[in-house]
Amino acid sequence: MKFIISSSELVSHLQLVGRVIGNKNTIPILDHFLFRLSDNQLSITASDMETTLDTVIPIENSNDEGAITIPARLLTESLRDFAEQPLTFVADPDNCEIKISWAGGEFNITGLPAKDYPVKPELTDIRASLSIPANVLLDAINHTLYATADDELRPVMNGIFFDLGEESSSFVASDAHKLVSYTRKDVKASQTSSFILPKKSANLLKNILSRLTDVVTIELDDKNAVFTLPNYSLICRLIEGTYPAYRSVIPTDNPFHITVDRVDFLNCVRRVAVYSNQASNLITLKMADNVLTASAQDLDFSVSGYERINCQYNGEEMAIGFKASFLSDILSNLSSQNVVIELADANRAGLILPAEKTDENEDTLTLLMPMMIGA
Repeated sequence: MKFIISSSELVSHLQLVGRVIGNKNTIPILDHFLFRLSDNQLSITASDMETTLDTVIPIENSNDEGAITIPARLLTESLRDFAEQPLTFVADPDNCEIKISWAGGEFNITGLPAKDYPVKPELTDIRASLSIPANVLLDAINHTLYATADDELRPVMNGIFFDLGEESSSFVASDAHKLVSYTRKDVKASQTSSFILPKKSANLLKNILSRLTDVVTIELDDKNAVFTLPNYSLICRLIEGTYPAYRSVIPTDNPFHITVDRVDFLNCVRRVAVYSNQASNLITLKMADNVLTASAQDLDFSVSGYERINCQYNGEEMAIGFKASFLSDILSNLSSQNVVIELADANRAGLILPAEKTDENEDTLTLLMPMMIGA
């Protein structure tokens, strides 16, 4: 098994595919890449048993076929600092020896038999499929990923909920304190369906999608989803369970509306949050007469701070408390110039919405649970 490949192209693919490999694998072969050469194409696979990522690199002038595994960390670190140049791989699948040579030297590596590598899962009964532009899926992940949880007791919260419909689709994430719903009117499934994409798979997709401008095909059965892109294929085990009825927690009757410059508000929150209690991270917002006042204090260290910024608000004077880091996360992940904060009272969740639409096909809604002032 012999082929010649560009060092920079190979390293680019290895670094992306290698993100699948876990730090502590119980099965030694999962610390390896699977290299498979066939029909002038080199397929590189990485897996952690839950997620499998394939990439394909065209190979010129090679009629060989074969497969072998190569230690992932050793290979990636060996090639990371190479200047662009051709690398020649010669592998013997029988004794698992690999020689990598170039103009100035060579490496000799021992792999494991390709036959021992885990078999890639296949969909048994496709229950839904759709095609979505790479940039749209990337936007959906970017708008929601930050709101996912790390909750061992409620694993359904540890991913992005794809709520696919025939007229529109929503992408939802929540950690029970904040919630994001990103809806696209131009994303339509063949039939109504839903699934929960694990956070790790979402991060892998995010890295791949940032390099592409093509269309992504998504197919799923009851346990797995397959994302097919040009030269890449991601297969992941879905999170099992029923996602909470997120629409039922979104308040619809919010009489108080505050419109404020997003960047000014974000910078204000970050500055004032420095003076909040380290345990609670509480920041208090007071609205009155077109002025928003953000304040925080830490009685343990006898420090406090407040800042006033202009806003549009003509309702009755009111105050509400939020966790500053959550509020900052939401404001950082919205892109509009201004945001609208919709409130009912100090004890109910507040909605933070973009004041302007940059795309008529998208709707972004964020919800943030309040904190008790003075707690």
